[in-house]
Amino acid sequence: MKIGLIIYGRLQTLSGGYLYDRQLVEHLEAAGDEVEIVSLPWEGYGRSLLHNVWFALAEQLRLADFDLLLQDELNHPSLFWLNRRLRGHISYPIVSIVHHLRCSELRPRWQNWLYQLVEKRYLASVDGFVFNSQTTRQVVQSLVGDAQPHVVAFPAGDRFQQTLTPEQVADRAQQPGPLRLLFVGNLMPRKGLHVLLEAVAGLPKSDWQLDVVGDTAVTPRYTQQIQQQINHHGLENNVTLDGPLNDETLSAQMAQSHLLVVPSSYEGFGIVYLEGMAFGLPAIAGRGGAAHEIISEGVDGFLVADAAALRQHLHTLHHNRARLTQLSHAAQDRFATHPTWADSMTQIREFLQSVIPAQAGIQTWHKNGYPPARV
Repeated sequence: MKIGLIIYGRLQTLSGGYLYDRQLVEHLEAAGDEVEIVSLPWEGYGRSLLHNVWFALAEQLRLADFDLLLQDELNHPSLFWLNRRLRGHISYPIVSIVHHLRCSELRPRWQNWLYQLVEKRYLASVDGFVFNSQTTRQVVQSLVGDAQPHVVAFPAGDRFQQTLTPEQVADRAQQPGPLRLLFVGNLMPRKGLHVLLEAVAGLPKSDWQLDVVGDTAVTPRYTQQIQQQINHHGLENNVTLDGPLNDETLSAQMAQSHLLVVPSSYEGFGIVYLEGMAFGLPAIAGRGGAAHEIISEGVDGFLVADAAALRQHLHTLHHNRARLTQLSHAAQDRFATHPTWADSMTQIREFLQSVIPAQAGIQTWHKNGYPPARV
């Protein structure tokens, strides 16, 4: 197969969505497929809407000899009208990789209403979907129905070489001293670091240490607010902002931590929760989105609605290391039952092969154009 993939910026961008896309590209290329990256510039939402009228982009896609075009749904503002303009001018289907919808994030209702208008038009302009969770599938299908072909291929957590035995996990949990907390996520409001800091600010400083792994430059204003929050509560000696880490260093950080705490307001899936579980880290997440598809409440982690609930769990687990050990072993067990990246990417490739029409069909589509897009 010759496949195009439209993304913003670089494929090596640090985020769960880009990790998913990288894993797919690597799998397709290893299977002998050719993948051409079409990179659009990172711009504000309003300026991205103007990409729909770029003549050069439209011509590039019109003349491309792809068998199929993948689009990361993150790019929806750049493509919601362009896809419709391409109808009748391209001979390949368009499949969207949907991690989560922008209109699902926590923000004022009127803003999400506007985002939903654009996203709904974009979702109606494609010929199939790759979903990362059942939650994402349900949200999309509530907007545009379930007539289009789709596959739900879960992200995985097996990119690290995890070597901790159950005995080592138990020994780590029983070690005296503060609870070692790990937050992994780029510093942006949705990831909920401010909620975590509010929670730990109400605990004795001798009870915990927190490492924050993630890009601090994504949302500079939010990073400044986080630093102010740390200073206001006098948490400088308890909180370390590590910035982004390479896989080897992050793996070592996970191996020495007790808990993974990322109380996001919304996650389309939450790859990092699974990655932490590989190291026996119980996960504490927010209740929004698909985290419940990974975390079983009270078994291998917790879903929290606010800082007070989070604080209570941290207090309990610091003082009850037997309970921490129980959750840690359950987290490893949960990871062991989950599909691997190879499993999920194979599933996607098989789906893409099924979406590519037979040669006769291609000729008919090229002549007549795709069926009218649904609105």
